[in-house]
Amino acid sequence: MASEMIGALGLGALLILMILRVPVALTMLIVGVVGFAQVISWDAAIAQLKTVPVEVLSNYSFSAVPMFILMGVLAAHSGMAGKLFQATRVICGGWKGGLAIAAVGSCGVFSAISGSSLATASTMTRVALPEMERYGYHRGLATGALAAGGTLGIMIPPSIALLIYAILTEQSVGDMFMAGLVPGLMGLVMYALTVTVVMRLKPSLAVAGESTPWREKLASLGGLVPFFAVFLIMILGIYFGIFTPTEGASVGAFATLLYALAKGLRGRELWRAVQETLALSTVVFFMLVGADTLGYFISVSRISFSISDFLYGMELAPIVVVLCILLMYFVLGMFMDSIAMLVITVPVVFPIIQSLGIDPVWFGIVTVLTVELGLITPPVGMNVFVIKAMAPHVGLGEIFRGVSPFIASDFVRLALLILFPTLTGLFLL
Repeated sequence: MASEMIGALGLGALLILMILRVPVALTMLIVGVVGFAQVISWDAAIAQLKTVPVEVLSNYSFSAVPMFILMGVLAAHSGMAGKLFQATRVICGGWKGGLAIAAVGSCGVFSAISGSSLATASTMTRVALPEMERYGYHRGLATGALAAGGTLGIMIPPSIALLIYAILTEQSVGDMFMAGLVPGLMGLVMYALTVTVVMRLKPSLAVAGESTPWREKLASLGGLVPFFAVFLIMILGIYFGIFTPTEGASVGAFATLLYALAKGLRGRELWRAVQETLALSTVVFFMLVGADTLGYFISVSRISFSISDFLYGMELAPIVVVLCILLMYFVLGMFMDSIAMLVITVPVVFPIIQSLGIDPVWFGIVTVLTVELGLITPPVGMNVFVIKAMAPHVGLGEIFRGVSPFIASDFVRLALLILFPTLTGLFLL
């Protein structure tokens, strides 16, 4: 049997196993090992199974992953998230829909040191949803704003998704982080504008909050200081070459740890934060081992090159190919976790992108943004299900209806990034 046919059968088996709800990491590992054995030999596949986990776990660049996770966990356990929302709530004051805008702003700031959309959504829902319900906000608007705001964690650096994409495609992590700044900030601003438009169209969904004087608004900025301090230390350090992105992750984690200790995080709570970090890191690393194994199989089967040759034969414009790939990501995002999606598909599509001469940094940003869309689209928007778990009294349909205006906002942002690719390179000049 031709290696390309084995590769196609392997990808089919991958989809079937995922439909059968076999864990994604295990699915990639099984298909990668069995497929490699069919193309090369079982001895080579077993030898690969011995070496790949060692290669992944000893890869210095991957050490940034648990550091970013630790930052977000410590920020949640130390009370930083609560102070952040209170600060943004005071700043938004008596605006119509101000609490929803404050929730989106809090998600954006929290994601700047969390790096994880699911962690951002769960933490800020716990903090902000009770406050919005107390002020009589429509539950769809409140949960929709939190679900959408949580997706900012996948784009605003430091982002675990951007980090993994950079490592899988051998791009500069610093360049990916810098390229994600403008699209991430665009998302924050456009979500706030979306709340404003929704309030104009349906003013009954929320009431104005308590108006606060400017002196109180300025005083509340203190709640933002810890986040911006950690964020600026990392981003400016990486941008000016003071330390590498991997070193920046450890610097950020250490700074967050100092804040947590200063706020009295001790003993059992500190150990719980460490355990949570280890559990989340294990899941990510297991998927990376599976992705690396699958990547070797895809490489030796040459299925990605066959797909590339097929697309060349169709004589499609590069932008059409990109749009087809993004459509695939959008559909997959309705059913799969964002990290799993990236580690499964990037080894397949990236050689195609390279052969077409498309900027890999720009492609990474629009890919991650499309993956971000999948976190809030039915039937399986991961952020929506996280919020449903945090707020079981709110129906899934209600959350999906509430998040629909933000999905439209994301489509506009994606269109802008496709039409004006230079938006991703403003900090790379």
